[in-house]
Amino acid sequence: MPIQWFPGHMHAARRKLEETLADVDVLIEVLDARIPAASRNPLLETLRRSRQRPCLKLLNKADLADPARTTEWIAAFEREEGVRALAVCAKNPADVRRILPACERLAPHRSEPTKPLRLMIAGIPNVGKSTLLNALIGRKAAKVGDEPAVTKSVQRYDLPGLRSITDTPGLMWPKIEFEADGYLLAACHAIGRNAVAEEEVAAFLAETLLAQGYADRLTARYRFDPTGMNGEEIVEAVGERRGCRRKGGELDREKAANILLQDFREGKLGPLTLETPASRAAMIAAHEEAARVSAEENAQPTSR
Repeated sequence: MPIQWFPGHMHAARRKLEETLADVDVLIEVLDARIPAASRNPLLETLRRSRQRPCLKLLNKADLADPARTTEWIAAFEREEGVRALAVCAKNPADVRRILPACERLAPHRSEPTKPLRLMIAGIPNVGKSTLLNALIGRKAAKVGDEPAVTKSVQRYDLPGLRSITDTPGLMWPKIEFEADGYLLAACHAIGRNAVAEEEVAAFLAETLLAQGYADRLTARYRFDPTGMNGEEIVEAVGERRGCRRKGGELDREKAANILLQDFREGKLGPLTLETPASRAAMIAAHEEAARVSAEENAQPTSR
């Protein structure tokens, strides 16, 4: 079933973000390095392009992502006009120190005392935006939590050198176009639990790990060979290996699903990236072809 999640407070957040963007020089968009394209908000991209604002894309949680694939994504993003990209870990001070100089290079006309650099940090829920903001301003100003949609309002903070940064709530978009994106977002815990079925998400994650060439990570963690299995079978095998049994001996698939998801989210399967520029392009092409075929079939006259 397609996953959709757009809580009521995000309608107001969208309007406020659009208003604030008019007074900003550089947009900092925080992405999840494990799903760089799926965690990219198309609504945010539309708004920043309409305002002609440059964008620094931060692939956060880079310590949890496949380094080689992160390099591919940075190159792909930087082929876009007005975009620069950095791989960062919000808890690494050396990474954080690279952010402001990168923003300054995107807006060199705002380097004078009379023209202080104005930044905005935005992104979908639970990508580490608040942790990055706190690191940038040097204090715990933004609430941090391992749940989507912790930040609920727009706030402005001063930075050294007469610079400022505006924090915004984690923002989804009203309709997730690609079904796979909903599952990728849920696997990375960017969507509230009440909007997803954990067993379906875990099965999708398992099949994605196989498709992306990470079968060996499952073997190393759980001591079974996933070759030839589908997602549901892999989740069941995890449950068998971890002794997930209900009273009476029945396999507890929900518990097994949560174990796989939590191990992935905490990096216990090793550094993983669930999509590449090539796999993303192939997914979009397949989606467009399916839409074309469907349109042609619907256009055919029905026989009486």
